[in-house]
Formats: sequence, structure tokens, C-alpha cells
Amino acid sequence: MFVRHLTLMDFRSYESADLEFTDGVSTFVGLNGQGKTNIVEAIGYLASLSSHRVAQDAPLVRAGAEQAIVRGAVVRDGREQQVELEINPGKANRARLGKSPVTRPRDVLGALRTVLFAPEDLALVKGDPSERRRFLDDLLVARQPRWAGARGDYDKILKQRNALLKTARTAPDRAAALATLPVWDSHLASVGANLIYARLRLLRDLQPYLRLAYDEVSAGQSDAQITYKSSLYDELADQLAAGEVPEVAELEAGFAKTFEQQHRAEVERGQTLVGPHRDEMVLRLGALPAKGYASHGESWSFALGLRIAAFQLLRHDLGTDPVLVLDDVFAELDAGRRRRLALMVADCEQVLITAAVDDDVPESLTGQQFTVTMGEVRRA
Repeated sequence: MFVRHLTLMDFRSYESADLEFTDGVSTFVGLNGQGKTNIVEAIGYLASLSSHRVAQDAPLVRAGAEQAIVRGAVVRDGREQQVELEINPGKANRARLGKSPVTRPRDVLGALRTVLFAPEDLALVKGDPSERRRFLDDLLVARQPRWAGARGDYDKILKQRNALLKTARTAPDRAAALATLPVWDSHLASVGANLIYARLRLLRDLQPYLRLAYDEVSAGQSDAQITYKSSLYDELADQLAAGEVPEVAELEAGFAKTFEQQHRAEVERGQTLVGPHRDEMVLRLGALPAKGYASHGESWSFALGLRIAAFQLLRHDLGTDPVLVLDDVFAELDAGRRRRLALMVADCEQVLITAAVDDDVPESLTGQQFTVTMGEVRRA
């Protein structure tokens, strides 16, 4: 799988751009603020419908424009397919596969798959639990796009349940205000149990790749691992932390029991305290949590190990390589990690690299090179 052509219209700093790629390595070199990251951000958006830099779509549209268009020609197994996204802040986005519009933008998920590593990924180790949840759920969707719908359903149910709890918190007749809570409990438990089940299976499959990737990039053996810290009741949470993957029905029953235990606390706080949105992925090096204990170099190795592990898992599952994007990464790594990363990615079908200067990119990663200056991209 590789991106052969990319067209941008009013995306970020680009009024328009047309870029041709080949498989292998493509490097974009330019000083900070020149627009090189905008190119790989657009490719990542085609694959995931989200940006690795911002949470909302509005910053993706060039100042003064009403919409942005990102269009890519994706080659897989010798066949080429065009994917197009129309970004409309404040309105519904639109999408096309080939020449045909699709019902929902998420229907294009799976046409292109990417794994992107950027300096922001240090937050996977040092940041809030939401960073690790996003990593896991994004990988879940990249692996099986249908989970995008489940995530959307869960968010909608959670919003409705939270609104009900918030209303009940100050209602004169609390019992009446909570009359429909069992219905929302059932909906949240059903979708949430399936989502947790999928996460647990994904972690089980990812773990061996993570251990190997960490050891390879760090040139050491530190037993890198992830454990799942659940918001469900203690006994069941202990099972999940130990790596067990119960059936969905058992997880759903766990929701019911935990809702009962947390009922008073949820009503008093006016928010849902149980479910995937409250869970955490704990990263460990041996017996110690990486957050707070890992050195700066170990944290970089862990973040990089997570991305390489995701790449290897998708390569195994799909039978083809996702596009690997390394956004301004080499400048952040010491010489040893830089060299080892270059060796690890040398056989990937397509690698897109951004760098401030040529010297940041290892000589072994040769390929086509572009220079980016004030939003103008030229073949070097």
C-alpha cells in the first residue's frame, strides 16, 4: 500500500498542491513553519479522519477559505483507488471513494492505513490517560474500521447518560428524573462491553510486537508491556489487569454490578464513572510504570516501540504494509536510536519523513526528496 498522488485545496497553508510519490522513502525537508508537516498531516487525515496535531477540523482549513479538500490516489495490490475528503467546519464533512460519494465519511476508513510517529507521541508515555486510550482506539479502527461506528455510538450514549445524571443531580424529584437511567445503563453496558472486549484482544495481540520493538529500538531488554486498568468493579478489574479476556456477556454483567456500586457517586457528581472512557492503559518497564519512572530516552523508546508494534501488527493482519510516517522524529533521537530506527523501517513499502535539515535523516534512508519553503514544495 502506498500513496501515489496527493492533492490539497485550501488545506492548512496550501491554497493548492499536487504531489506525486513513489513507493519507498520520500523525505520532506524544510525549516519549521514552512508546511512540511501539513503534507503528512493531510495523508494521516485521509486514513483516520483526524489530525495528530489538533482535535477540531477548523484549523485544517486555510484562513479565509470555507472548506478544504484532501484527495489521494492509493495503490494497493496493484490497484489504484481515489479517496477524497471535503472538510467543512461547522457542517457535515463529505467523502468520495473513486468517483462515488459515500453516505458517511467513515465509510472511507480502510482505503488507506497509516502509522504516524511524531514528537507529540512522547505524551503516550508521559501524558494523560486519554492519550493512551486514543492510541488504542485509533489502532482498533485501523485494524477493523467497523469500530469507528461503535466508538461513535458509545460517545452518543455517554453524552445522553451524563445529561440525565446532571439533570437528576439538582432535580426536585430525583427518583422521577432517574426513571430512564436503567435504559441508558443497558445501552452503555452493551456498547461499552464490546469496546472493552475489542481493546483487550488488541492488547493481547499487540504485546509481543511491543516487547520486540522496544528491545530493538533501545538495544536492551526491559520487558516493555501494557496492562489494562478498568473502571469496572475490583475483582473483574484485577482479571483484566492480569491479561484475561472475558466474554462480552461477563463484561456486560460487570457493568451492571459496577453501576449499582457507583450509583450514588455518579448521581452526586452528575457524570458517568464507569466505562471505556474512564479506563487506562498502564505502560510498564518490568515492574515499574513507565510514567514517572522511565528516563527521557526510555520514554522515547517506549513511544517509538508502540508505533512500530502497531505497524507490525497491521502488517501481519492486513498482509500489506500501512504507510509509515515519521514526522520530525529523527532530530529528537540520539544517534543510536536514530540508526536503529532507520534499520527497522528500511523494508517498509512506503515511508514518509519530515525533517528540518538533511543531516537529521540517516543516510541509509535514501529516496525521493522534496524541499518545502513557505508552502511551496519542489522535488530536490
